[in-house]
Amino acid sequence: MRRDVEFDAEGVTLRGWHYLPSKTRKKVPTIVMAHGFSATKEMYLDRFAEAFADAGFGALVFDNRNFGASDGEPRQEIDPWEQVRDYRHAITFAQGLKQVDRDRIGIWGSSYSGGHVIVVGAIDRRVKCVVGQVPLVSGHRNARRIVRADFVDAVGAMFDDDRANRYAGQPPAMIPVVDADPMAPSALPTADSWTWFSETGKTRAPSWKNEVTLRSVEMFWEYEPGAYLPYVSPTPLCMIVARGDVLTICDLAIEAYESAREPKKLVVLPGGHFDAYVAGFDGASGAAIDWFVEHLQR
Repeated sequence: MRRDVEFDAEGVTLRGWHYLPSKTRKKVPTIVMAHGFSATKEMYLDRFAEAFADAGFGALVFDNRNFGASDGEPRQEIDPWEQVRDYRHAITFAQGLKQVDRDRIGIWGSSYSGGHVIVVGAIDRRVKCVVGQVPLVSGHRNARRIVRADFVDAVGAMFDDDRANRYAGQPPAMIPVVDADPMAPSALPTADSWTWFSETGKTRAPSWKNEVTLRSVEMFWEYEPGAYLPYVSPTPLCMIVARGDVLTICDLAIEAYESAREPKKLVVLPGGHFDAYVAGFDGASGAAIDWFVEHLQR
């Protein structure tokens, strides 16, 4: 069962869906979840939320501010720390719903939001269980892996020019999220990013726009969610990584996982970054469900 919801995030209205199991007469453990870099909830989050509901959980799915159905300005801007705070606003909203067991809140995130849930799990003890799917763990190191070394200075110059232009009163510069040419400027310069976003945008989320502010990319490069991994404990943490991930690099995630403390679990799936949403959905959703069942259902 799904219904549309909206809630206040300190002056910005965020909108999404609230899922409940089909047969329940009691308050249920609930998973709070949002999407990754520029993606909207229609880009397969409904599929994950439905799987969680089938397993007996509620799910609160919302669009990040400045994207999709949610309000917020400037549009198409991604500030990771605002998104972290919005997870916390969403938890507050969920705890106030009469069908939600406020003491059994889990969080789930994927890719960029997979990094957010690490941070939220470390700083918000209302969270009782964390699942990060193909998570970003280091913006700086990740950027150094997906951007050619001879392009790094040129990208830095773009950031500097944008800052100067904004100081002079001009609007923020924009950049494509993805491009068919991996050598062209884009926020996510991998071939599989182009394929997934362009195809998924057409088939599931026609409102998705292939652009973000350039400073969204600068903030991506500065963001270090993996630094919070040692502090998630004693909240249970599951990291689901993809062996062939060339976007949020697999070996970086596995290395960072070693800094987390117990209780924790690492699940390594075959395939690439985006397989978790489609071809590898059963493995990805199943691993998350198993972790939530173990730590939220009692």
